[in-house]
Amino acid sequence: MARHLITSAIPYINGIKHLGNLVGSQLPADLYARYQRARGNEVLFLCATDEHGTPAELAAAKAGKPVAEYCAEMHEVQARIAEGFRLSFDHFGRSSSPQNHALTQHFAGVLAERGLIREVSERQMYSPTDGRFLPDRYIEGTCPNCGFEDARGDQCDNCTKQLDPVDLINPRSVISGATDLEMRETKHLFLCQSQIKTEIEDWIDSKSDWPVLTTSIAKKWLQDGDGLQDRGITRDLDWGIPVKKGAEDWPGMEGKVFYVWFDAPIEYIACSQEWVDAGKGDDWERWWRTDKGAEDVTYTQFMGKDNVPFHTLTFPATILGSGEPWKLVDYIKSFNYLNYDGGQFSTSRGRGVFMDQALEILPADYWRWWLLSHAPESSDAEFTWENFQTSVNKDLADVLGNFASRVTKFCRSKFGEVVPDGGTPGAREEQLIADLTAKVREYEEHMAHAEVRKSAAALRAAWVLGNEYLQEAAPWSTFKTDPEAAAAQIRLALNVIRLYAVISQPFIPDASAQLLTALNTTDDSWPDDVAAALATLPAGHAFVVPEVTFRKITDEEREDWQQRFAGKRD
Repeated sequence: MARHLITSAIPYINGIKHLGNLVGSQLPADLYARYQRARGNEVLFLCATDEHGTPAELAAAKAGKPVAEYCAEMHEVQARIAEGFRLSFDHFGRSSSPQNHALTQHFAGVLAERGLIREVSERQMYSPTDGRFLPDRYIEGTCPNCGFEDARGDQCDNCTKQLDPVDLINPRSVISGATDLEMRETKHLFLCQSQIKTEIEDWIDSKSDWPVLTTSIAKKWLQDGDGLQDRGITRDLDWGIPVKKGAEDWPGMEGKVFYVWFDAPIEYIACSQEWVDAGKGDDWERWWRTDKGAEDVTYTQFMGKDNVPFHTLTFPATILGSGEPWKLVDYIKSFNYLNYDGGQFSTSRGRGVFMDQALEILPADYWRWWLLSHAPESSDAEFTWENFQTSVNKDLADVLGNFASRVTKFCRSKFGEVVPDGGTPGAREEQLIADLTAKVREYEEHMAHAEVRKSAAALRAAWVLGNEYLQEAAPWSTFKTDPEAAAAQIRLALNVIRLYAVISQPFIPDASAQLLTALNTTDDSWPDDVAAALATLPAGHAFVVPEVTFRKITDEEREDWQQRFAGKRD
């Protein structure tokens, strides 16, 4: 039994995520986790909410709630939505957990002992009115480039120009609106990534099987300009993990917290500790410590391309720099962006479909199938309502759903709700078994390499094989002249439905469960031997005709949804 550690990039706490966020990390990670479990492998699938940093404080302030209370509430919201999409996390943790506090402080202490953290004095914007330093996003003002009056201290959302707070015209505090801002000196800690650049570079070069998207982004950061730079890992914020050197106070760092991008990846490890402390597991170290059994673990991370630099550079720098026997990632599966109907998803403008809204419209499987079969692997992808309607209607309703319906209804009308006896499989049946065997092996190959779109295409092609067989065998015609032969055809076809339910489960778990229930079987064993799998349901086995597995989306519905989620256009 192989062991697979799987993590999804952890979603930020400030609000409900859109479909692009879902398909860029959590959903393909779930697909891979479900597949590995189905193959009988041991899986630990972890995710969490990313709860620190400026956006969390600002979102809480906007909601009029203490930040800890806001984060706790939003964690519950995100956990509930994840469950709605059938994301099968073994644990859905929180980066604000005591476990992550302790582990982040531990790493900082070890890195400091090894000479990989240095103190840097720098000048930052300070608000006497607020009595605090203001991080980038706590400062707004007029963009010097385009004149937009609500530019942030790090970037103008209007013209997208990267900014420093000192660039802004008439800067003001986001907290109080105060304009009496001044530059003051403050100290921060920097992770000395430059000292372990060669080690990181050699490690990345060894990953010849990684997606080009992942390695190209990593190498750009390593090689462009002055190369890999030391990175600040502390901030002047109230909310976060207090800066400590292990369990000891850090002189000169009072009142500061660790930068969210330092502590967030460490939560992957801390999340496994939360998993044990919640009574769900009994040994987290065998997944993460190579001196405690993790050397035989395959660790795969899933993320959007914007997260790649932190997972290929900063987090590995933390792990390698510690000198401790932590498990490094084996494979990083990164994704491009999913755009929405000719533009971008926008929370502020109500443009696009967000995860909670999607589940109000249709069950999870409809969305899971479209998103995974159109995953933005090699380039950015685009969600359009026309494409969504076509894919659901053709793939799910016409191909898979229609096959299950036709076979079970025909059997009920001619043989009753039992697998029929009699007849001998012929050449056409043998051909179907051979074709399905080849297609299942192709599907397995793509799934093993987390090739999401290719896996979806192979699965759909397997569904098509059953429909082609049904059309050619035409049991409704065969029955008129040779009922025994028709019985053999339908017996095989009923077993094909079960096969589809088993291999489709990673993509569409609810439909899979529905079909297995209708077939009155709990046998969801993987078809290592497809021919044997297609004889699982014996003659005389009772079943019921399933309810409609997938319904079609009407033109009226599509037009209504297009209008509802168009948002406010400029």
